[in-house]
Amino acid sequence: KARLYEKQIEEQQLANAKDRKEQVGSGDRSERIRTYNYPQNRLSEHRINLTLYSLEEIMLSGNLDEVINPLIAHAQSQFE
Repeated sequence: KARLYEKQIEEQQLANAKDRKEQVGSGDRSERIRTYNYPQNRLSEHRINLTLYSLEEIMLSGNLDEVINPLIAHAQSQFE
């Protein structure tokens, strides 16, 4: 009984470790999420291939709706 329980716990821990590793990613520089390019006044959201040429306006106003709303729409479309 104890060995079966230990085996089950070990399998669960391995599954959890695998899930965590898949979620974290490699941490490589190529895994970009967002780029702020001030000389070009450009904000690029790499997850949804969105590029905005209003970085200064976004940063001064603090209004990220132009970035957040497309991200939300993309996420919702993935679940339909």
